Amino acid sequence: MTKGEIAKKNFESGLNCAQAVLLAFCEDYGMEKETALMISAPFGGGMGRLREICGTFSGINMVLGLAKGNGNKAELYKDVQSLAKQFTEDNGSIICRELLGLSIMGKDNPIPSPRNEQYYKKRPCSELCRYAADLLEEYLSTNKTA
Repeated sequence: MTKGEIAKKNFESGLNCAQAVLLAFCEDYGMEKETALMISAPFGGGMGRLREICGTFSGINMVLGLAKGNGNKAELYKDVQSLAKQFTEDNGSIICRELLGLSIMGKDNPIPSPRNEQYYKKRPCSELCRYAADLLEEYLSTNKTA
């Protein structure tokens, strides 16, 4: 099973988008699942449903921190920018509200939407979880840590 398939399954089991991506990788870097879930919890919905940076992209960055966070900061930031560029080229944005086709700016209702069949039909989030984790898995395999 690819990291993308794991992340998609994580999201569809009820985790938020950031949790879904981070959880797909956390054990590879010695992070306990419960810790990963707690750290990534506020990043869903573009950070607490503010609809800003997509939670899947936040998850990518959390994993990058685990993989390369003790190295050269300039190289890490280069990785972030490279992944942001690719994510944007493939999906149109790294901004949650733009990915969801919402016109709102800033704070959204803080109560998460119920997870049901309609929820999954109208949102690209499951596929974005898959995409983000697969993108990162490929990126990390070709850009090994020092």
